[in-house]
Amino acid sequence: MSGVLEAALHSVGYVLGVVLGVAYYGWLEGSASGQTVGKRGMGIRVYDLRSGGPIGPGRAIGRYFARILSAIPLLLGYFWMLWDAEKQTWHDKLVGSVVVPVSAYPVESWPN
Repeated sequence: MSGVLEAALHSVGYVLGVVLGVAYYGWLEGSASGQTVGKRGMGIRVYDLRSGGPIGPGRAIGRYFARILSAIPLLLGYFWMLWDAEKQTWHDKLVGSVVVPVSAYPVESWPN
């Protein structure tokens, strides 16, 4: 395979991965349930800290991209929840969300 073709395939694969990630998180975390498949299995959900309820697809997509900022400084943004009063990561703080247990904030349907 030529170098140009290989580079083009890598670029297409990268773009496809980003598009699928945006669609997956935007649809599921932005839904009324606020749960991806993994969050559903763990019994947790993404919840709007400011007004309660779902964060919606726009903020879910923003949260998806904000994870990059949480990961850059040695994953510090992910560990931030360990000492934050609201138990938020940096990507939660940026979009005004929080991850909560479903037992405290029940889900009516999945996905919705």
